[in-house]
Amino acid sequence: MRALPVGERALLVELSDGAEAQALHAELLRRRASGDLRVREIVPAARTVLLDGLDDPGRIAAELPGWDIPPLPPRAGAVLEIPVRYDGPDLADVAAHWGVPVGDVARIHSAAEFRVAFCGFAPGFGYLTGLPERYEVPRRATPRTSVPRGSVALAGPYTGVYPRASPGGWQLIGSTDLVLWDHARVPAALLSPGVRVRFVPRTAPTAPAAGT
Repeated sequence: MRALPVGERALLVELSDGAEAQALHAELLRRRASGDLRVREIVPAARTVLLDGLDDPGRIAAELPGWDIPPLPPRAGAVLEIPVRYDGPDLADVAAHWGVPVGDVARIHSAAEFRVAFCGFAPGFGYLTGLPERYEVPRRATPRTSVPRGSVALAGPYTGVYPRASPGGWQLIGSTDLVLWDHARVPAALLSPGVRVRFVPRTAPTAPAAGT
C-alpha cells in the first residue's frame, strides 16, 4: 500500500490488485459511516482509491499502513438484474477464446454474480468483476468507432454495459434495453461501486410473419 498526496486535501492510495482496492474501499466507507474518518469523497479504481476532502491527509497517510483491513465482506443487499439478449457480434470470438460452443457463452456469463468494482470511462459505466479468471478476454485489436448504447461487453477481467453510444474496443456479447444513466433520475446511475449484478438472458423478439 502506498499513499500519494494529491493537492492539499487528498490522497491517492495505490494497492497491489483489485481485490485489495475493493477491500480498502469497503473499510473506508465503514469508517466514514461510523464517524471514525472524515472525508468528502471516496473513489475506487482498478488498483487505487482516491480520498478527497481530508482534514489531515498526512496523518491518514501515516496511519493507513497500520490499519486492519479485512477481506471484502460477503455480498449483501439486493441484486440488480440486467436483462440481456446474448446477440453480440463478438459472441463467436469470445466462445473460441473460452474454448466453448457459442451457446455456452450466455450460460457461463449469466451464471455468475457480479459486483461493481469501480466506475469510469463514461457516466453510468461500471467495471464489473465476477467471472473466473479463465474467462478473461483481450480487447479487440481494432476498436469500433461506435458501440451502440446498451451493449454488454467483456475486456480483461471486466464486464461492462455501454450507457450511451461511444467508441469502444471491448468484446460485444449482448445488449440490454435497461437505461444505465438518466440525469433526471435520482440517483442518475444504476451502477455504483459495490452494487451486486446478475445478467438475465432474454430471447430476441420474434419477427412477425410476412403479411401480418
